[in-house]
Amino acid sequence: MRGMTTRRDFLRTSGLTLASLVLAGPTRASDRSRRPNIVYIMTDQQFGGAMSCTGNPYLQTPAMDRLAALGVRFEKAYCAFPLCVPSRVAMFSGRMPHEAGVYVNCKVSREAFPFATLGRAVADAGYDCHYIGKWHLTIPTSRKQVHGFAEIESPGGHGHDAARAERAAAFLRREHENPFFLVVSFLNPHDCCQLARGEDLAKFEGPIGPVPPEDEQPPLPDNFEIPEGEPDQLRVWQKENSERVYRSYFWDKKRFREYLWGYYRLVEKVDAEIGKVVDALEESGRLEDTVVVFSSDHGDGHSRHRWNQKWSLYDESARVPFLVAWKGRTLAGRVDHHLVSSGLDLMPTICDYAGASVPKGCLGRSVRRLAEGRAQATWRKFVVSETSFGNWAKVGTADYPKARMVRSDRYKYIAYDKGQRREQLIDMKADPGEMVNLAGKPEMADVLQQHRAYLAQWCRRTNDAFNAPGGRALHA
Repeated sequence: MRGMTTRRDFLRTSGLTLASLVLAGPTRASDRSRRPNIVYIMTDQQFGGAMSCTGNPYLQTPAMDRLAALGVRFEKAYCAFPLCVPSRVAMFSGRMPHEAGVYVNCKVSREAFPFATLGRAVADAGYDCHYIGKWHLTIPTSRKQVHGFAEIESPGGHGHDAARAERAAAFLRREHENPFFLVVSFLNPHDCCQLARGEDLAKFEGPIGPVPPEDEQPPLPDNFEIPEGEPDQLRVWQKENSERVYRSYFWDKKRFREYLWGYYRLVEKVDAEIGKVVDALEESGRLEDTVVVFSSDHGDGHSRHRWNQKWSLYDESARVPFLVAWKGRTLAGRVDHHLVSSGLDLMPTICDYAGASVPKGCLGRSVRRLAEGRAQATWRKFVVSETSFGNWAKVGTADYPKARMVRSDRYKYIAYDKGQRREQLIDMKADPGEMVNLAGKPEMADVLQQHRAYLAQWCRRTNDAFNAPGGRALHA
């Protein structure tokens, strides 16, 4: 910014170098003004409760648990959109997917990306930015001036998480003159999609082993059945796509249990690869000089509500892991209950640690103060996620269904723009499994109206033309 002394100007006039800060010994590591390296580790399709550190007894995730023990796990973290490309657009721009015109898993666009990006902001702050793994953004990888990453490595095609971990470990072990921002984007547990379709996982990164006897499989969850008073659009979408995507439409209880067992094994597979990255970080001597952020692009239906896959705004699809760990700086082993948007808050958080300017229009907030236990005077009252049901050919047409979710501290409100029943209000304290729709209860009218108002406020702020129940465009 004009009129401000940049980090590089200060270093040049002081006779220091960025390398002298990054590679400094233990005395420099205690200097709060020194900018850390930043590593962002991302999985694909991981529900926020699919970690053993959350108390889940049906899987073991020692690498994720290790990060949680070093830092803060944000329990109420929601993705901006429970689908790969739209969610990643939010992560790397700090804007809602509809603002960028991304509603489905569309292909790379040759048109100009409309917003500043995370990689570009951090690179402009003097960081070396490097990306390894699944890309799945609409920005061409060749447009470095837009995405900001000096190098993007995408070893192999589908799968290949082991190769991604190997490349990340090699990057972390070599010398670096400048502070670095490394993204490591894994694929699993996304292979649950192939698992659900009956495909051979050996074609990707190897099988997960035979399904064990029934008494060794996870039990069906308490919220296995379709909820009372559920809006009808969700099941219309499931039925329409039962052959291509939602094989679970035809599953019995036995098949749902087998799927849940397999899903957990895929989470364990990616955890093992994450462990290799964390090991390399420690072996390089940079663990105390590096902030690690861990999240996922979205969750999975997780055999809840007779649902697999993503798209829905139930917690299993929309709530994701979100960990911030900086050894000796973040609150070790803390579980935080502030409402977090993993899509919108990632950018300001990483910019905060990098000393980078947050691009104008970014909708999120940095969670750094929360992670480090420093006073935070105010925080948001609600967080919003969005979803759409359809394919690219239907975008913009009248038969392209959409939904919006408002999550406040206690309640969740979901509104659909189509269907006979279009609203869902859930008391997340009394009903964390999301099984009872309170939208039609007279005693809940004030709460319902408040959450409608929250959504209207958000739609105005983000210029969202979503048609709320009643047929009105909320941004008008």
